[in-house]
Amino acid sequence: MLVTVEDIRKRFESNPFFLHIGFEIIQFEEGKVTIKLNIEEYLLNVNGTLHGGVHATMLDTILGMVTRSVTKAKVVTTNLTVHYLASISGGEIFAEAKVLQEGHKLAFTEGEIKDTKGNTIAKGIGTFKLIRDERK
Repeated sequence: MLVTVEDIRKRFESNPFFLHIGFEIIQFEEGKVTIKLNIEEYLLNVNGTLHGGVHATMLDTILGMVTRSVTKAKVVTTNLTVHYLASISGGEIFAEAKVLQEGHKLAFTEGEIKDTKGNTIAKGIGTFKLIRDERK
C-alpha cells in the first residue's frame, strides 16, 4: 500500500502524545513541515522557562515528521543533538526541519525552533533509521 503525505499527517494529528504536548500542524507537505506550540504553564521548568525536554521533544518530532514526509517510511530516532540557544517563558514557538541526506537505511535531518519574532530558540540534528516495507 502506497503511503501518502496526507496519511502521515493524519497519523501525527491523531497521535495521543502529539496531542498531549499541544503541538499543532501548520504546514505538512513533502519536505516542508511546520508545527506550532503554545507555551503553557505545565511546560515550564522550575526557572519559569520552557523545559529543555520540550525543546528536545519538539525537535525530535519535527525532524521525524519531515523525514517521514520525504521517505514515506516509518522512522526511528537513533541520535538527537539539541543546542539550546535562548530561553522563553510564554507565547508561541514554531519548528521547521529539512532532510540533509537520505540513504536507504538512514536519513540525516536538521531543524530549529523559533519564536514569533524569528529568534532562534533551539537547533537540532538527528539521525533516523528508516523502516521500509521491502515487499514493494
